[in-house]
Amino acid sequence: MAEILVLVDHVDGEVKKVTLELLTLARSLGEPSAVWAGPGYAADAKAKLAEYGAEKVYVADDADIADHVVAPKAELLAQLVGSASPAAVLIAASQEGKEIAGRLAVKTESGVITDAVGVDSDLTAELSIFGGGVNVKSRVKTGTPIIAIRPNSTAPEASQGAAAEERVTVSLSDSAKAARVVERVKQEKGARPELTEAAIVVSGGRGVGSADKFSVIEELADSLGAAVGASRAATDAGWYPHQFQVGQTGKTVSPQLYIAVGISGAIQHRAGMQTAKTIVAINKDSEAPIFELADYGVVGDLHTVTPQLTEEIKKRK
Repeated sequence: MAEILVLVDHVDGEVKKVTLELLTLARSLGEPSAVWAGPGYAADAKAKLAEYGAEKVYVADDADIADHVVAPKAELLAQLVGSASPAAVLIAASQEGKEIAGRLAVKTESGVITDAVGVDSDLTAELSIFGGGVNVKSRVKTGTPIIAIRPNSTAPEASQGAAAEERVTVSLSDSAKAARVVERVKQEKGARPELTEAAIVVSGGRGVGSADKFSVIEELADSLGAAVGASRAATDAGWYPHQFQVGQTGKTVSPQLYIAVGISGAIQHRAGMQTAKTIVAINKDSEAPIFELADYGVVGDLHTVTPQLTEEIKKRK
């Protein structure tokens, strides 16, 4: 089978969920080979990659890769494309991932597709554009297809692989070393799960009313062990930090359960959550567009309904 390279997204040696999604997708296209760039590779990481189907793991754990911005990963992948001749390269469509994909495309003189939501067996990529209003298919015609996949587009499924290690070294060019990381500030991680990886997400919108009143969203989320999200209207108003925005210009989520509280359901917001398995909407406007998408809807004042829902959930724990 043709080899499919998958760039591993990891933090402090922990493999992120999006990598497991990419490995699952890669298995449907060929033989997955994970590419580990930067320090932190250990037995736990190898076991996780093997669990989700990596037949081979290219390990480049030189600290230089992490000490410089983006470019070293693109050079590493370009080197592997030249030596391994893979059928395709899959990268997470994060802010960093899309830049790596673009740089890699230039280095290998290949076509690149970003924000794909799926890839067919013939390497035709599926995209959802214009806020989810139009679905299109695209295919790379030049070089090695480089495809950046949106997180939460594929459900990760375990399937044991060999994860045979192959150590690789990369000689970084002067241009790759031009931008250096001089400081890292670790953001304190709360008890809630990460937004893009959570099984349950509770999001608040303009209907919440203020930053102080966002506590009703947080309390409901905490009762469910869920992540907290927000609409663009709420983040633009300063009621909740922008890194929690769900939507076309924010993060894309695909949880098992998505609860939209006080969110009207503009197409830009729907583009970021419409693939959730079950959608529940709470809104006092019975004509709100979110109800067209919801599996279950509650028409009522969120400041009355939400606390009651939270209390009932706590009783049933």
